[in-house]
Amino acid sequence: MDKLKPFLIKKGAEANLYLADWHGKKVVMKKRSPKKYRPSELDEQVRAYRTIHEPQLMHEAKKGGVPTPTIFLVDLANATIIMEFIEGKQLKWLLGEATEEERQSLCLKIGELIGRLHKNGIIHGDLTTSNMILNPDDKIFFVDFGLGEKTKELESKGVDLHLMKRALQSTHFRFAEDCFEAVVKGYSKVLGAKNVRDILDKIREIERRGRYIAERKAKSE
Repeated sequence: MDKLKPFLIKKGAEANLYLADWHGKKVVMKKRSPKKYRPSELDEQVRAYRTIHEPQLMHEAKKGGVPTPTIFLVDLANATIIMEFIEGKQLKWLLGEATEEERQSLCLKIGELIGRLHKNGIIHGDLTTSNMILNPDDKIFFVDFGLGEKTKELESKGVDLHLMKRALQSTHFRFAEDCFEAVVKGYSKVLGAKNVRDILDKIREIERRGRYIAERKAKSE
């Protein structure tokens, strides 16, 4: 990994992201640091697994029609992934600046891309508008598959979309409902009305469970 001049751009709980130059390319280095709370042997296994698994998910997502950064190098010894730097803006910022029509269009596209992931049995695991980047060619890239998994279970799909809904409510509360409706509309274009009904039922079930746990906790305090 010669000619790397890493510059920290994001410090995360699971990994740190560095902007760097690699063989003349602008890249992102994702490095998983050791966790002292885990036994060292287990820690090495966890970091190695995630370092291998994330690029695999990103590759499968790309094959399924979801833009993701190109992977240039997987360095298991240092638990590091070197990938393409996507020029563009996080949707977290764009949705707030967009017109209502632009917002609807973006959220419809987000829903289609999530639908493609789920159709191919890919769960992102951290569906927030911070992990979606619109490039200058108007392509939305999904990034950070570190918490992702391969499964076609309805529960996992429901949790994925529920997280998207919560992220919209948290970051874009003024128009969260309209945005999520557009996401669901885009999602149904890929997976069909029957699958969407089942997943929306699952989301409602997840929300009921969350309220029940919150109520039990409040009563015990």
